[in-house]
Amino acid sequence: MDALPHLDPAHPGHAPQRGGTPAGSSLIQALNLSFQVRAQAGEINILRGVDLAVGAGEAVGIVGPSGSGKTSLLMLLAGLDRPTGGTLSVAGHDLTRMDEDRLAVFRRDHVGIVFQAFHLVPTMTALENVAVPLEFAGRADAFDRAEAALRSVGLGHRLTHYPGQLSGGEQQRVALARAFVAEPKLLLADEPTGNLDRGTGGQVMDLLFGLREQFGTTLLLITHDPLLAERCERQVRIEDGRIVSDGAR
Repeated sequence: MDALPHLDPAHPGHAPQRGGTPAGSSLIQALNLSFQVRAQAGEINILRGVDLAVGAGEAVGIVGPSGSGKTSLLMLLAGLDRPTGGTLSVAGHDLTRMDEDRLAVFRRDHVGIVFQAFHLVPTMTALENVAVPLEFAGRADAFDRAEAALRSVGLGHRLTHYPGQLSGGEQQRVALARAFVAEPKLLLADEPTGNLDRGTGGQVMDLLFGLREQFGTTLLLITHDPLLAERCERQVRIEDGRIVSDGAR
């Protein structure tokens, strides 16, 4: 990430075409995707025959009741869980055929993730937290890029602060900087405002959508907030492990 300007959420940058996947082509292709887990009572079907195609640069809101399979779908797209059946391709990679080492490299190179609970390393400063994915990638400029990313989300004055010294909104902005610092093709956001008050959550989402616009990143956003879902170009509703509606707003 070249020295990022501080984003004004009211004036986001123009979304460029990303390298590797032409704008408008499918970044995600899932066909008849299923996911089961074993429990004492037997197998639990979490996803049941999900078909989903998401274009490069598209923003998709994933909505539905708790326990419907939304987070499990994101875990499969990140290569953190393995589907029980069906096919799944993300950024041209068949995730069903990759071992754990290759999946780790895939995540490093293509995926950013923002969680509800931030998931920052408590013993690392904000700067160190953001630099981690770049260090894993062997980038010599990891800390320069991490600093630029933190400044882009308005935290240039918090570089040396630890997560415990930051507010919830500041922690989520650190998480955003970490998710975008390597300019991923795909951003997965799981209830990113769930631990924030409405005002702070709105500021964080303005930053998220501004960064997504600047980098042309494909976004899948899980949310229970219909106002946030409406900010996406398309909404997909999941109930009982199945997609029950899928369309542009």
